[in-house]
Amino acid sequence: MTSRLTRRQRRRISQGVQYAVFVAVVVVIAVLADWDRLQNQFAQADLAERLFPDIITIALRNTVVYTLSGFAFGLVLGLVIALMRLSSVAPYRWAASVYIEIFRGLPALLIFIFVGVAVPLAFPGTEIPGGTYGKVALGLGLVAAAYMAETIRAGIQAVPRGQMEAARSLGFSHARAMVSVILPQAYRIIIPPLTNELVLLFKDSSLVLFLGVTLDERELTKFGRDLASQTANSTPILVAGLCYLLVTIPLSLVVRRLEARTARAK
Repeated sequence: MTSRLTRRQRRRISQGVQYAVFVAVVVVIAVLADWDRLQNQFAQADLAERLFPDIITIALRNTVVYTLSGFAFGLVLGLVIALMRLSSVAPYRWAASVYIEIFRGLPALLIFIFVGVAVPLAFPGTEIPGGTYGKVALGLGLVAAAYMAETIRAGIQAVPRGQMEAARSLGFSHARAMVSVILPQAYRIIIPPLTNELVLLFKDSSLVLFLGVTLDERELTKFGRDLASQTANSTPILVAGLCYLLVTIPLSLVVRRLEARTARAK
């Protein structure tokens, strides 16, 4: 009679089966895919060369500017909302909770439509400062603030309560203790999730195309989509996707490094 397999042996067999299935799927895809048609549609080298340098100097630059402006606005607004959520004044807590639930529940696309259409209708004759750049910063910031507020609130609550008590015993006011003692520690804790939010905003910046932009205001998705329509070929979309990865992959690696450092510090 054969002896029963140990837990380690069962784990190795399970891993071997999973690897075999993965290899089999890759082989099947490689055999069945029509690589010539894919190359003709997505990998035309001469067409890819024509995208440069505009895809970097215009599209990627605008994407980065849109992302950073939205992140900055969202970070400031998120801090305000987080402090309102922690306030002892009930109406502040209610307003912050309503904002978070609404803007976390609505798709980002609807927020952009609201910024581009509803705001001008609600306030006739007024213009959002910065034109398209201002609209994008507002749209991205409104969405990001709802998520950042909860992240910042969690970071503040993760700081030991004794830190506030020690600061108050030294004569600090509550506001000064929050700014000088609590918030610096909270931000150090929440740097990884905030960096992850930056990656998400970088991808959400593609929604700018629904605002109606000029040629010089196009971001990567709009840029690739326009040229794909003009050339009847998807190579520009593939190149635009690679430009996204050029930024998001390093940022994702930074997030993992920061998370590992935070775990070691704990």
